[in-house]
Amino acid sequence: MQKLKHIILLCSLWVLASAFTGLNPDISAAFKSGSAFKVSAFFQDQVDLTILESSDLLSKLEAERKIYDFFHEHSPTNFEILHEVESNSGPEFTIGKLTTKNGTFRVSIYVNKTENSEYIQQIIIDAE
Repeated sequence: MQKLKHIILLCSLWVLASAFTGLNPDISAAFKSGSAFKVSAFFQDQVDLTILESSDLLSKLEAERKIYDFFHEHSPTNFEILHEVESNSGPEFTIGKLTTKNGTFRVSIYVNKTENSEYIQQIIIDAE
């Protein structure tokens, strides 16, 4: 009986873990390659964007321009996911490490997922 409970528990955990897909690999690849255009493809109409000391709620186009300027000044060489959190009631949360030619940055990304799509709601980029 105890063995059956363990099997049921393990199966339940596996189902929950497999339901969480994590950050879209295209978003990770866009950060790694430094493509503001590809990152902005996942923006909502407005994006809460914080880059270092500057924070604002921006239109999709304005946010793309700010990300482009950041990537131009800090050319990415790698993006590594450090931590991901799934939420049943709100956006999923990912923390990554963006390595650039002139520094390392901590990137926090909040993503809203629906059945058919996913959109970046907020990005926070801080120096490490």
